[in-house]
Amino acid sequence: MAFSDTGTPSNTRSTAEAEEKIRQSLAKWFRRNGRKLPWRETTDPYAILVSEFMLQQTTVAAVKPYFHRWMERFPTVRHLAEASEEEVLHLWQGLGYYSRARNLHAAAKAVIACHGGIVPSTRAELRALPGVGNYTAGAVSAFAFDAVETVIDANIARVLARLNNWQKPIDDATGKTFLEKAAHALLPAKGGRLHTSALMELGALVCTARNPDCDDCPVRLECQAENPEALPVKRARPQVELIAESRACVFDRGKLWLEPSHGPRWKGMWLLPPSDGGGRLLHTEIYPITRYRVTMSVHAERRTSELFKGFSLTELPPMPSPHRRAVAALIRNGHIG
Repeated sequence: MAFSDTGTPSNTRSTAEAEEKIRQSLAKWFRRNGRKLPWRETTDPYAILVSEFMLQQTTVAAVKPYFHRWMERFPTVRHLAEASEEEVLHLWQGLGYYSRARNLHAAAKAVIACHGGIVPSTRAELRALPGVGNYTAGAVSAFAFDAVETVIDANIARVLARLNNWQKPIDDATGKTFLEKAAHALLPAKGGRLHTSALMELGALVCTARNPDCDDCPVRLECQAENPEALPVKRARPQVELIAESRACVFDRGKLWLEPSHGPRWKGMWLLPPSDGGGRLLHTEIYPITRYRVTMSVHAERRTSELFKGFSLTELPPMPSPHRRAVAALIRNGHIG
C-alpha cells in the first residue's frame, strides 16, 4: 500500500491484497502482544470516554492510577454529572490541562440532559458533546461500540507515514488529507475495536518514535519506509519563549493564603498569589506550558487581600501542578507548616 504526494493511492503496492495482509497481520500480532489496559478490559462507553479525555497529551503510565481513582469516585456518567466542579478538579489534580476535566464534566452533564444518561454511539452525536473532538469521537465509537471508523492519534499517524514512506509533513493540510485516506484504505469491513487498537499499539510498542523495532514488526514486509526513524516529518515548531513570574507565599495563623485563578488558564483552581518579588526568595519552580518555559519564583510575604482565602495544609483546594509542587517544596524545606 502506498500513496502519492497528492494523497491518492499509487499503483505500485496499494492493492486490496496488501491491505488485507496488513489487517490480518496486525490483528494476529495484537491478540498476542496487546497490553492489558483498564480501559481495554471494558466496553462501557462512559469509562472509555473518561480514558480518552485523560489520555490526551498524557502517557498511559501517568493515566492508569488516575483512571482507577476516577472510576471509583465517579463510577457512572450520572455520578460525574452530579459532582461539583471542585470535586472534579481535585480528583484531576496532577494530570494537567485542566480544561479537559471541565469539558469531561460538561460532557457528562450533556449526556444526562440530552441523551437520557446513555453515552451516544455515533461519531456525529459524540462529536456534539462538549470538549469532544473528531479524534475522541471516533475513538469512543470504535472502542466502545466496535464501529469501523478512521481514528488517527500520534501513534497511528506515525505508522501510516512509515508504511507509505510519506516524506512530507503530516501536520499540514496535505498531510492530514493523506493520513485520512491512508487510514480509510486500511479499514476492515467490521471489527473497528480490534483494528484501531492494533494500529495504535503497533505505534506504541514497535513502530516507536525513536529506535523502531523493525525486525519484530508484523507488517515489515509491507512497510515501504527507507529510513523509518526519520518519519514522520512535521513542520518546524515555534521557538520556546522564556517567561518569569513571581508568586507570594503568605502563611499566617497555620493557613496558606491562596487566590482563585481568574482564568482562562487554570479556571476553577487555586494559586499562590502574584508577588512583586520584594520578599525573601523561598523557592524556584520551572515548568513548561504550551510553547512557554516558565520560571516561577516564590517569595515570602505577609500582605493580605480580600481575594485571598486561607487553607489548612492538610485540606488544600485543587491547585495546578506547578503551584502544588511549589507548596510541597515549601513544606519540605520548612518554610511553612
